[in-house]
Amino acid sequence: MDANLLMQKCVSIIVPCRNELRHIESFCRSALGQELPSDWRLELIVADGMSDDGTRDVLTTLSAADPRIRWIDNPGRIVSTGLNRALAEASGEVIVRMDVHTVYCADYVRQCLAALIDSGADNVGGPWRAQVDDTAARLQAAIVAAFQSKWVAGGARSRQLGYDGWVDTVYLGCWPRASFSRFGAFDEALVRNQDDEHNLRITRGGGRIWQSSHIKSAYHPRNSLRQLFRQYFQYGYWKPFVMKKHGQAAALRQLAPPVFVAGTAILAAAGAVGGTAWPVAIWLLAYILAVVGISVATAWQAGLEPSAGGCLPVVIVTYHLSYGFGSLLGWWDVLRGRPARSRFAALTR
Repeated sequence: MDANLLMQKCVSIIVPCRNELRHIESFCRSALGQELPSDWRLELIVADGMSDDGTRDVLTTLSAADPRIRWIDNPGRIVSTGLNRALAEASGEVIVRMDVHTVYCADYVRQCLAALIDSGADNVGGPWRAQVDDTAARLQAAIVAAFQSKWVAGGARSRQLGYDGWVDTVYLGCWPRASFSRFGAFDEALVRNQDDEHNLRITRGGGRIWQSSHIKSAYHPRNSLRQLFRQYFQYGYWKPFVMKKHGQAAALRQLAPPVFVAGTAILAAAGAVGGTAWPVAIWLLAYILAVVGISVATAWQAGLEPSAGGCLPVVIVTYHLSYGFGSLLGWWDVLRGRPARSRFAALTR
């Protein structure tokens, strides 16, 4: 090995993937093209969840052409097992997590390193910014606008693009290796929310997390209501398992969807027994008016065209109902002491 390489510090990029034939090559080239300080080098470790669409052939070709790329099997086929397998193979002093469906600024890793040094945090990251695909239809534009809206996201700091400061969680993440020695790896019992759970473990263990607006990336969200519903149903379903593990109370923004769904069901049942539909009708009318108001505000804030803005009400309702139903089912299983349902272990892409 070149003597200069031995003197350089190493940052390891870890990424889980499965069936990403359309995206894996462009992602790898983007990751390997990251700007680094002169005394740093990088390695890219991809944990493949037993892809059967040709992804593995592409990874084989890429790794043969560039020794900075390594790929390994992830028989567990979920994000948490993939992250842990890649982490076990990583040799870097700093670990950066990436996602195949995210586009990164050329200085993403360099800004991560700078934030780690400046903040002394145990994990750093940038805000979670959604972006439409190049060929996106109006529906995905509405999904992106709702995702970024403070009224839909409940004011989560991770969606605030200009926020710099201490936070409870960040998108993806960048850690000194010592953070994993101190707080452990990712919880392989969780299909979703393994990043939130790990960040919760850090903060409850006395660690700190920093968000830097200079760490810039763009995430491509789902582009159909069916995919969106499945994704947020899983997010809602797995959240109670995280709360049970840590005895953590839910944030108000996480309670709103299940409270709405449960409230609607209770009022409908009470109306059926009492022979009156007025309570549930008033409840639903208030919700519809709120959704319309939020849709108008979100469309104006995002500068959506009328055709995309017209999709916002159904998109917002999909976000709320999917997370709400998922959360209630998750709590039903948690309170009965049941293990998580295996059919919610499949990823939604």
